[in-house]
Amino acid sequence: MSVILTQTDTTVGFLSQDSLKLQEIKSRNSSKPFIKVYSSLKAFKEDKNRVPSSQKSRIRRSKQTTFIIKNRALRIAKSSLNSSILRKYEWNYSTSANESGKNFNREFCESKADIIIEDINSLHEGKASSLYIINSRKMERLR
Repeated sequence: MSVILTQTDTTVGFLSQDSLKLQEIKSRNSSKPFIKVYSSLKAFKEDKNRVPSSQKSRIRRSKQTTFIIKNRALRIAKSSLNSSILRKYEWNYSTSANESGKNFNREFCESKADIIIEDINSLHEGKASSLYIINSRKMERLR
């Protein structure tokens, strides 16, 4: 599987369906999971996931928000880029495009990516998504 460097809905990110490749690029501890970004709530459900009924509406309407449900991080994010490469995937693992603990460095990112998708607005580091842990009874903001 390829590693894609692109502007996500929040910041510059690496996307891939191969979490081991992303782990290697980031020199990341294997116990730290990646966010799984889905193209739609339908794709999320087709991946045999469940959302607490009381939280479905919140997840469906959310923008730039990551949720942790049963120790799995997920986001629903439609790509704003008109890219046939991104449209063919129902989901990807996602991580910020930088070395662990460092800021965005274009040269580092381009050397690690197999595919680079960039629009007229270029690649820019933005604010990370909001992060909530949810279950059927409550929701807690982590960032």
